[in-house]
Amino acid sequence: MRIAEVSPPWLAVPPKGYGGIEWVVALLADGLVERGHDVTLFATGDSLTRARLEYAFEMAPGPKLINDVWHDTIHTLLTYREPERFDIFHVHSPWSALAVPALLGLPAVHTLHGSFTPEMRRLYASLEDKVRFVAISEDQRSHMPELPYAGVVYNGIDVSAYPFREEKDDFVFFLGRAHPDKGVLRAVLAAKQAGVPLVVAVKVAHEDEERHWNEDVLPVIPPGTTILAEIPNHEKLDLLSRAKAVLFPIDWDEPFGLVQTEAMACGTPVVATPRGSVPEVVTDGETGFIVSVEGYPEEAAEVLKRLDQIDPKACRARVERLFSKEAMVAGYEAAFQTVLAEDR
Repeated sequence: MRIAEVSPPWLAVPPKGYGGIEWVVALLADGLVERGHDVTLFATGDSLTRARLEYAFEMAPGPKLINDVWHDTIHTLLTYREPERFDIFHVHSPWSALAVPALLGLPAVHTLHGSFTPEMRRLYASLEDKVRFVAISEDQRSHMPELPYAGVVYNGIDVSAYPFREEKDDFVFFLGRAHPDKGVLRAVLAAKQAGVPLVVAVKVAHEDEERHWNEDVLPVIPPGTTILAEIPNHEKLDLLSRAKAVLFPIDWDEPFGLVQTEAMACGTPVVATPRGSVPEVVTDGETGFIVSVEGYPEEAAEVLKRLDQIDPKACRARVERLFSKEAMVAGYEAAFQTVLAEDR
């Protein structure tokens, strides 16, 4: 197939720091090339890919310009200037990049990387059946089941790139944004109650994140906690592999949550709340523990004392079976073939 992979124009592929979507795009584009497809990646010029790279911006503008209208429009104009070059467009961002193939009647698949906000619901409903959707979890699909889906494909990772380690160091790890829904406060309180050292790698960019971090989280962080800002990938992999557990105490229906599979690939159990895709990704008592939001910090602190019950090899095996790069590429191949068969 001649495939256009259309990444958002805000961050490089793969990203230099924060950016879950861009990691998925990087692996998928390379994987499709390895499977023999003719792939063009529309991203930024500082991206690295085995696909043919085309770009409007030499450098990624960065996270503070996410959803910027000007960058979005220029990127879209480049992407669709010669639509006949491609059999299918795989669009990873909404806005103009999604509206154009719908208006032109081009075969297009859109991966639902985010949540169904009122704005997204109105946008997707307006597309009617002109675009096919891929959900990244069954839970996500259940929140808007009326859309025309081409399938459910879990986000994949290159398992070989994640260092597997059975012997762990004496700390637990939180990685994510400082938004209240991400649960950094719950992570801090659980580690504090359990008396377990905590490493926090947190992104604080927006006003609500700054307020929550400065007013709610910092005042209760126990002495000895290691606080990091955004970290490079090599440091993230090191911490994921050495941690006794990764804390994922979200309080929203996160569609996937890549850090769960990254941790398990390193043989590290995940302690999470049963929101969004968590019950599909983490097997309670086998690859981690699932504790209700109301169970923080007491119940979470208790399971942190039972981490030796989790077999690191079981964590890695689950990722290899369900959440690998190879499983993801095969899933998208099937989705693209479904859409092209429908169009014919």
